[in-house]
Amino acid sequence: MSTVIEQPVEARLVAAAPRMPSIPAMLHYDQRDPFAVSMTFPAPSTLEGVEVCWTFARELLVSGMDEPVGHGDVRVRPYGYERLVMEFHAPEGTAVVHLRAAEVRRFLDRSTELVPLGLEHLQIDLDHDLAELMRDAC
Repeated sequence: MSTVIEQPVEARLVAAAPRMPSIPAMLHYDQRDPFAVSMTFPAPSTLEGVEVCWTFARELLVSGMDEPVGHGDVRVRPYGYERLVMEFHAPEGTAVVHLRAAEVRRFLDRSTELVPLGLEHLQIDLDHDLAELMRDAC
């Protein structure tokens, strides 16, 4: 069984221009970092022309399916039953995207099958991680 889940999602950038085209994005979950989820936007869809990757707590995405959450760089809230709104805050500005809630639910279901919610800590080998830190410090 793979320890990594990647799922493409369609993101619609919310902007002043009507009906902005959809941009591809990729949701990523790795069992080795069980508390985190990443969302990557490819270079052609960003203002800087470079791939942009945001990493945030899986719990933020889970909770954001039902209620507004987040006070930092990433914020999530439902928009009806069919859409999810994600805000990405950076010094350069804020990007707001709409996602299909069904795509995000499917991704979260797959990640939960791999690592159930509340059991993420069982995936972490603290002794190994501490040994690696100590090795790198020497």
